[in-house]
Amino acid sequence: MKTLNLICAIVFAAGMVTALAGETKTNASAPTATVNTNEVAVIKTSEGTMVIEFWPDVAPNTVENFKKLARQGFYDGTCFHRIMKGFMIQGGDPNTKDPAKESAWGMGNPGYMIKGETSTRPDRLHVRGVISMANSGSPDTAGSQFFICLNSLPQLDGGYTTFGKLIKGDDVLARLGKSPVKPDARGEMSWPITRVGLDSVKIVPADSMK
Repeated sequence: MKTLNLICAIVFAAGMVTALAGETKTNASAPTATVNTNEVAVIKTSEGTMVIEFWPDVAPNTVENFKKLARQGFYDGTCFHRIMKGFMIQGGDPNTKDPAKESAWGMGNPGYMIKGETSTRPDRLHVRGVISMANSGSPDTAGSQFFICLNSLPQLDGGYTTFGKLIKGDDVLARLGKSPVKPDARGEMSWPITRVGLDSVKIVPADSMK
């Protein structure tokens, strides 16, 4: 099992290098955290809707960056361009709004990077349903792309910024994670055969979801 985890971690890290190779090297546009702790993200997908609670206690700037992009409609009309069964689903690339840019899917960004906010708290690690920022090998190289864990992934702890967790829609996550895939340009079995839509991300009061 340790060998498998190590292999997965290496493959995942290598994929992130490719996925975010186009990220710029400035964080001038990254927001400064002014955290509203009573908000959640409603993520509408082609398989249904998921709701994410945020963890501003460990990743305030990451949370506010995600909220800012969501409010701008940055994620609307994108897709999950990378799905590793039993591992994670990845989205957040603005290039995926345009099918003509398929060769560049996985390389899009908001034009800046944000500083990593990794955590080793036992309740803030990579387990099923946790949302975390994709990066190119360092926590300080994230921008807009994120992934949602399909399993417990301790090999990623400390290397990626976890900033929230699924509170509704685990059945949706399961369906997304089972989407048929084919090899990508690197030979990794993670490229969805048919488009897996990330239709919209809305930030709403947590009370409205009760």
